[in-house]
Amino acid sequence: MHILVIHQAFVTGQEAGGSRHYELSCYLVEQGHRVTIIASSVSYLTGQVRPSARGRWVVRESLDGVEIRRTWTYAALHRSFFTRILSFLSFMFSSFVEALRIKDIEMVWGTSPPIFQAASAYLVARLKRVPFIFEVRDLWPDFAIETGVLCNPFLIWAARWLECFLYHHADHLIVNSPGFIPHLRRRGVPEAKIDLVSNGVEVDMFDPSDRGEAIRRELGLEGKFIALYAGAHGLANDLETVLLAAKHLENHPDIVFVLVGDGKERPNLIRRAGELRLSNVRFVPAQPKARMPAFLAAADVCIAILKAIPMFTTTYPNKVFDYMAAGRPTVLAIDGVIRKVVEAADGGIFVRPGDPEALAEAILAYYRDPDLRQRHGHNARAYVATHFDRQEQALKLKTVFERAYRERKR
Repeated sequence: MHILVIHQAFVTGQEAGGSRHYELSCYLVEQGHRVTIIASSVSYLTGQVRPSARGRWVVRESLDGVEIRRTWTYAALHRSFFTRILSFLSFMFSSFVEALRIKDIEMVWGTSPPIFQAASAYLVARLKRVPFIFEVRDLWPDFAIETGVLCNPFLIWAARWLECFLYHHADHLIVNSPGFIPHLRRRGVPEAKIDLVSNGVEVDMFDPSDRGEAIRRELGLEGKFIALYAGAHGLANDLETVLLAAKHLENHPDIVFVLVGDGKERPNLIRRAGELRLSNVRFVPAQPKARMPAFLAAADVCIAILKAIPMFTTTYPNKVFDYMAAGRPTVLAIDGVIRKVVEAADGGIFVRPGDPEALAEAILAYYRDPDLRQRHGHNARAYVATHFDRQEQALKLKTVFERAYRERKR
């Protein structure tokens, strides 16, 4: 089967960001399927044009048997809300045009967010007369509305209309968190049309016995207790709360907060750390996924955090599964379905979102109790290997695709 994926934020294992789609695509190729991915020429994390794509409509590459086509996208992703929408719409257009040039497509896999690319996937699937699989990775536009990013009443109406249209016109829906299923039910989607292919992790990428000495030397943090956050630096990530927790612990010079990643808020966070005169916080640029096991190995404890917004209780953040696979305990400032995972594993400590003092106390608890740290890390690794291994999720995805293909052929 030839599967087309349209995904603006797609990254490979050699780039920074979530590599779920790359890992799943590699598995599909190993199973004999052909996968072509249309992605953006602009990094979703940094907003910068890839050097190889400057002045070009499309750049083609192949990696591990996966064909990748990076199409022109308006390069002002993080400048303002208006330019962000222009970036989404430009990729929607360029991906659609490029998709029409690809022959022998037998299935189209659309994914959201951003939701506009899923509209391109739907149109291509209908013109090619092949199944359209819609993957829901967050509940857009509800997340954008609750975070205050989307405020205009007309745009909210239009976004909700598009959301429901895609839900009801997809041949099949995939969600990466069980927390999304009730939302789809409320939108009138039949449960038989929905499959859970949850976020997970390539467990074998991580060695829990590795202490990350090379990274510690690279950062000049030998002998320090490292509390590490890895991921996007955006409005939703509530990293100012992490800075305020660092302020609470500034009288513990052995504890250092390391924030690895990039995003729109990174310059503001660096400025805020300066205003707070924090000497116990390090900002590290976004790292390729292939380097993240080494960074997580250098951590003593890892932080997962989002703003205290009700919709975020539905999410399965990728980073938590990476933390668990690395055998590191998680200080979790996110309530909801991911809290159930961490508590079922006995692999971390939950704290109230938006509470820097509680976050600081949890980190201090691990600093003072190495046995607790070791036990929670071991438990987390064992649990994620049993329940969230990427190979198992990939097998389920393959089954969903093959069933949808057969049903469409009838």
